[in-house]
Amino acid sequence: MRKLKSFEKLMFILNSLMAFLLLLSYILPYVEPKRFPVVSVLGLAVPFLIIFNLLFVVYWLLKVQKQMFLSIVVLAIGYTYVFSLYKFSASKNVAHAENISIMNYNVRLFNVFEWIDDPDLKSKLSRFIAERNPDVLCLQEYRPDTEMKFEGYFKYEQVTGHKVKNGQAILTKFPIVNSGSIKFPNTSNNAIFVDVVKAKDTIRIYNVHLQSMGIDPTVEKLANEDSENLLRRVSKTFKLQQLQAEQFIIHKQKSPHPMIICGDFNNTAYSYVYKEVKGDMQDAFVEAGNGFGRTFDFRFFPVRIDFILVDPVFEINAYKTFDVKYSDHYPIMTKVKL
Repeated sequence: MRKLKSFEKLMFILNSLMAFLLLLSYILPYVEPKRFPVVSVLGLAVPFLIIFNLLFVVYWLLKVQKQMFLSIVVLAIGYTYVFSLYKFSASKNVAHAENISIMNYNVRLFNVFEWIDDPDLKSKLSRFIAERNPDVLCLQEYRPDTEMKFEGYFKYEQVTGHKVKNGQAILTKFPIVNSGSIKFPNTSNNAIFVDVVKAKDTIRIYNVHLQSMGIDPTVEKLANEDSENLLRRVSKTFKLQQLQAEQFIIHKQKSPHPMIICGDFNNTAYSYVYKEVKGDMQDAFVEAGNGFGRTFDFRFFPVRIDFILVDPVFEINAYKTFDVKYSDHYPIMTKVKL
């Protein structure tokens, strides 16, 4: 092996930094944001760190340099991270008669403030949902809207606000026998639930919306953000998310029925709140997804912050992320069998 040139030494320094940060991120799911909020922010960059370390492996491999083993070892240590970023899965029993199809979608108030320049967006969105025809539909940033038609569903919603009422909604084709809301303090975010009956089984469905970071993902907005203020705001958000997750988990642990948890966690699968909310449940994307599974329209790297988690008693037979731009999120859908 030849000695490194000046540019290669600089590349290895950058490689070492990326490898160290990725290694550090492996402990983040076990670090409470309220204790170390600044460190928790690193969780947002995990997809970026994985991709960069993979690129460094390729770079040193092409140069036939032993420095490639740095990123290889770090990636190997966190192989579960790497394989949860991009999935190769085969759908099973997609057309099984007992499948329950579940869709989760943050609809961004049905574009009421015209963030997306499309006068037909609502009709397109209604048609999209009608064509997919999910048995269960969980919506975040939902608002009552007479133009949005959801025929053939039982519905439970919780909305707040004066000028623009908004909140969460669960629509289901199965009869609702119980419902309720878990109110998070000092915020419009909350979690709601319904108990539904399918044949002889009662299933609890949660719709969770954790605190938003309030980050505009456009290049122009991010470039104008003060980094110190941005870090402070995100750190505060993560602490609030932890408190909300803890409140939700207390309710979740008392459920007498098999559970399905849908929601916009406003955090990644590498975070403390994801690990705590998930517990021993199955992540539908991890079990049956394909590709990056991104659910939020962020230009720089794929971000998955919307989830469908199901009780271990369910068999997950399919998962899909739909590449439709009717919101700043992408709808996800899974099929499960009890």
